[in-house]
Amino acid sequence: MSHKVVLITGASSGIGKETAKKLLADGHIVYAAARRIEHMRDLQRLGAIPVQLDLSIEEEIVACVDNIVKEKGRIDVLFNNAGFGLYGSVEEVSLADARYQFEVNVFGLARLTQLVVPHMRRAGSGTIVNTSSVGGKIYTPLGAWYHATKHALEGWSDCLRLELRPFGIDVIILEPGIIETSFGDVMTEPLLNYSGAGPYKEMAKAIADTTRKSYQAGGGSSAALVANTVANAIAADKPKTRYAVGKMAKPLISLRKWISDRAFDRLIMSQMK
Repeated sequence: MSHKVVLITGASSGIGKETAKKLLADGHIVYAAARRIEHMRDLQRLGAIPVQLDLSIEEEIVACVDNIVKEKGRIDVLFNNAGFGLYGSVEEVSLADARYQFEVNVFGLARLTQLVVPHMRRAGSGTIVNTSSVGGKIYTPLGAWYHATKHALEGWSDCLRLELRPFGIDVIILEPGIIETSFGDVMTEPLLNYSGAGPYKEMAKAIADTTRKSYQAGGGSSAALVANTVANAIAADKPKTRYAVGKMAKPLISLRKWISDRAFDRLIMSQMK
């Protein structure tokens, strides 16, 4: 089946939006889902079907899947891309905010997947792409809650892959590095709100400065690079399990694998000055 029915979450900006554009250009039927539906009018003009979806609201998750299946009879590809980065010290971030981080990055994603899987299983085929991060393999100070969700997603996806393999469903883990999106801006403001004036203020300001420099124009890879990677993965007969893509993705993952914990700690902290 060359033209597939694709559901992309987090499609209002960045990787999600660029992937939607790429898959539309490739001739696929794309449902573009996000909380900010007004930010997807450009995708709608290109042929995408916009969907209002807040992954913390059960009713919206259920309605999203039900409507697509009603209209098209199937969902061939689920790209679980929505998510955000909650940064701040473990001491200062409230557990309510930490729970919301997990609700969006893990549990909302998991609920959507639960609802899509039966349709793929009955069809005997399908592809699920989960956006993890280099942050699912490494760690940084003041990023405990964000990294915890991505580390959880890595393990969750590995288990899901083994469960669904007998039914012809592929599970792919996407591990972007530094990508030129709004991630840096979205992450630094809450970081400074939580930890910019307390006992971790020096560390928080150093991380904010480093992050802004990393995500400024020319500091990372284009979101289009990730979009092309996703397009190639869903077109492959035998896609890879993991795709590390973008600036610093492969080097950081390799370093974490091959050097000691203490050496990696020193490396990370050397970037916080």
